[in-house]
Amino acid sequence: MRCGRFTLDLSHTNLMGVLNSTPDSFSDGGAWLDPARAIAHARHMIAAGADILDIGAESTRPGAREVPADEEIARLTPIVKALVADGQRPVSIDSKKTAVMAAMLELGVDLINDVHGLEDDGALALLARYPNVAICLMHMRGMPDTMQDNTDYADVVAEVDAYLQARVAA
Repeated sequence: MRCGRFTLDLSHTNLMGVLNSTPDSFSDGGAWLDPARAIAHARHMIAAGADILDIGAESTRPGAREVPADEEIARLTPIVKALVADGQRPVSIDSKKTAVMAAMLELGVDLINDVHGLEDDGALALLARYPNVAICLMHMRGMPDTMQDNTDYADVVAEVDAYLQARVAA
């Protein structure tokens, strides 16, 4: 599968190293806010076997506040620049904002990982201009600050599948 500058071999499992450059991450408590530490940690994940690096700058933990696009871009830019320049692994960014996607695509990211299934205005049109960039569609009801209020499904697998199928068809 084409993934930006790389080709992923899908005949085996590919490991994604996740780096959250947020002060309120549920998984690391803000350990990777400093760009130099974040870059060093990403390189450590490569050495440990990560096939893809996924960098996020806005927490999606329940109750998290939305981060302005310019702040998200400022957090991501030095990390993405360094990892793209390294050229060792595909670099993914985890964002739901078209403006953030656009800025990171200009820096050469290989994959867009969107927890909101490319619902942001202009996201689909933007990605159509980057045919080699891979896309990871995710599902989330509401926003992080409200998603715990909307957890009832009649059939969670069928409903999430229908949502993702509709996003692929969009």
